[in-house]
Amino acid sequence: MWKYIRKYLPFAILAALFMIGEVMMDLIQPGLMSKIVDDGVLGISNGGVGDLRLVWQLGFQMILLVLFGGFCGSMNNVFVHMSGQNIGNEMRKDCFRRIMTFSFPQLDRFGTGSLVTRVTNDITQVQNFVSQFVRGMIRTTLLTFGSMYFMFRQSRTFGLVVLCAFPFIVGCMAFCLGKANPLFSRLQAQLDSINAIMQEDVSGIRIIKACVREIYEKLRFGRANDELIKTQLRVLVIFAFMNPIVNAIMYLVVAVILLAGSYEVGSGVTTPGSVMAAITYTTQLLNGVLMLVMLFQNISRGYVSWKRVREVLRSEPELRDGNFEGDTDCHGTIEFRDVSFSYPGSGQTVLEHIDLKIRQGETIAIMGATGCGKTSLVHLIPRFYDVTAGTVLIDGVDVREYRQKDLREKIAIVLQKSELFSETIGENIAWGKPEAGDAHIQSAAAVAQADSFISAAAQGYDTPVAERGMSLSGGQKQRISIARAALKSAEILVFDDSTSALDLKTEADLYEALQQSHPESTKVIVAQRIASVRRADRIVVMDNGRIAAIGTHEELRKNCGIYQDICRSQIETA
Repeated sequence: MWKYIRKYLPFAILAALFMIGEVMMDLIQPGLMSKIVDDGVLGISNGGVGDLRLVWQLGFQMILLVLFGGFCGSMNNVFVHMSGQNIGNEMRKDCFRRIMTFSFPQLDRFGTGSLVTRVTNDITQVQNFVSQFVRGMIRTTLLTFGSMYFMFRQSRTFGLVVLCAFPFIVGCMAFCLGKANPLFSRLQAQLDSINAIMQEDVSGIRIIKACVREIYEKLRFGRANDELIKTQLRVLVIFAFMNPIVNAIMYLVVAVILLAGSYEVGSGVTTPGSVMAAITYTTQLLNGVLMLVMLFQNISRGYVSWKRVREVLRSEPELRDGNFEGDTDCHGTIEFRDVSFSYPGSGQTVLEHIDLKIRQGETIAIMGATGCGKTSLVHLIPRFYDVTAGTVLIDGVDVREYRQKDLREKIAIVLQKSELFSETIGENIAWGKPEAGDAHIQSAAAVAQADSFISAAAQGYDTPVAERGMSLSGGQKQRISIARAALKSAEILVFDDSTSALDLKTEADLYEALQQSHPESTKVIVAQRIASVRRADRIVVMDNGRIAAIGTHEELRKNCGIYQDICRSQIETA
């Protein structure tokens, strides 16, 4: 954490100095009050004659001390917030930057709900931890030990009474914190679960309603929330017992001080003012101890949250950048050399011994049964995953040798699930090329057969898109995603079953416009429909993670049994 604290250490130091000033003002005042009572009111040192002038003089000093202490407290709050909020800001941005470098398996391992909790709630807890440490630790330490020091100066007896109570207070605090600490980790994990359920249910609300599963999801969320509340209550109950016990001990100390003070005043060993000062110091000590209890609670919870945040910050990206920046003689060639692939942790081979070379400007279609490895194959091209064995080459260079930014600038990919952002339609199309002008955006939309429905909208390309594209139909979302890829003018275009929601005529017009606008780009099309692939230069038929056949539409209809079955199931049925 020092990396973040160091940058804002001057604010923390200033906060600490102002806190010292505030506490010192609190510690000086009981001594002045003792003099007012003993000398100004009772006149103990003046034969029982009070001194009104001394009362006014010391009273005015106390007012000045209170004002100065209030100023120090206010400035302490300002600098505490400046350090805590800035540290949290830096930490949150670093966490998000690190998450953006994670590979898909890393994101799956953490889980979206957990990452949301860590970047929001956990970092807020760390901010509170830092603020409480800067403010609370100094205040409680000075207030506790300062009160004891001044109490010993007032009366050795009073100091010893308080000192004898300390082991009981510390023992009570240690016992309760020992019981509560393990529950803080469980609390954050349960928050992860609640965030995960919320994210799933909000994004899948249409399916929930269509399947009439609202009651089930309410119960599922209720169970997760009940577990969170149960754990939270256990923590609160522990501290609910601790605070009264500590209070009882301290008030018992006050009673003993009053009892001892009455004897000492009667015997002339001490004065009433000293007894009043001792009670005030005991009250300050009580406040310091109670603040220490809350401080340790916040520190314990903050430290648990820091460990979770640190886990994100220390997670190294699994996909390491190479040094190659993408300058080659050829542009758009793809080659798979004896490629095999398994998803991390699955232990199941998805692709086996794939050998395939795709030439620049060629249109390749990939077909096969569901689960045969089509999507997994094309995800290796932009290096979303690394191969288990073999090599994937782009323009003759292993994709692992590229810098990821340079590799992915060569490729435009449209995924099975169209991902849109809460921006305008025009901004969504320009997502991969934000510097593009309106004319280029409209041209890309025309290629994707999207210009007609966009222009018909009341706000045209400035029409806002609802979260996750919920305001658009499936076909509209696909065409906007395709327009985004078309605008990028990449050397390689990958369409992963991205026209499934389009009718056959719109799809045919799309591919024709794409061929005219990007004649030199290599196109890889994953599809389920014969009509989508029949015009491709070559069609790759996959079966159980292997390439079963490669050829044109006519060649495969004659020679490939799998392709013949697909044709019969679609064309003859139609």
